[in-house]
Amino acid sequence: MAKAVKKPKKPIKSAKTKKQAKPKRSIFWWIGAAPVLAVRWIWRLLIAAFLFVLLAVVLYSFVNPPTTAFIISEGWRLDQTRREWRDFESISPNMSHAIVAAEDANFCNHWGFDMAAIRDALEDGGGRGASTLSQQTVKNTYLWHGRNWTRKALEAAITPIVEAVWTKRRILEVYMNVAEFDEGVFGVGAAAPWYFGVDAKDLTMRQASLLAAILPNPKGRSAKRPSQFVNKRARSIAAGAATIRVDGRNECFDG
Repeated sequence: MAKAVKKPKKPIKSAKTKKQAKPKRSIFWWIGAAPVLAVRWIWRLLIAAFLFVLLAVVLYSFVNPPTTAFIISEGWRLDQTRREWRDFESISPNMSHAIVAAEDANFCNHWGFDMAAIRDALEDGGGRGASTLSQQTVKNTYLWHGRNWTRKALEAAITPIVEAVWTKRRILEVYMNVAEFDEGVFGVGAAAPWYFGVDAKDLTMRQASLLAAILPNPKGRSAKRPSQFVNKRARSIAAGAATIRVDGRNECFDG
């Protein structure tokens, strides 16, 4: 009887033979590759930062901001702050018109930056402000207060994203709820009863104009005991609010 011929066993490959070790890279390779690696990581960080900002902007387009960095810092300093979120429909139309007339009359006509106001500010030597309501909303909601180039650069970068994602009505709604109207008093929902003992939906044009007139210096001005300057500014704001109603510069948020 013929014997079965045994096939020779295949040699077992060791882990070393299966997977060859990577050659060690010299210091000269790392020096040559450093600029490419740096650029690659910078791009990754920029993309990650953009996606993070986009997520935050999209989120706040339908979720009301629970707080802001400035409200938190003032809460630590004062131990207490006043704030009550009010939807756009539950705030008197007088307030939205007064805010736009006071802070950004061309709010409905720009994409976040008022180029005419910027040119005027440059010609004036920087003596006047050129920030739009959109820029102020970005600063109040996502950033911090104070004048420095880092904050201004971030504000300029985020503002077009907010303009692209939010409606003008939403920008104005958030602004009216996070702006400071007195020390530790944030938003129209808290400011209306604080100053006048009325609900935000019942503000008259005179009251709304006084609230708008104390911006952007609510700690130095008062709507309850208005100075001659505040009274004069409030009358000018009321006239401006009537004007934007007539010429249609309220169409993006009214109605």
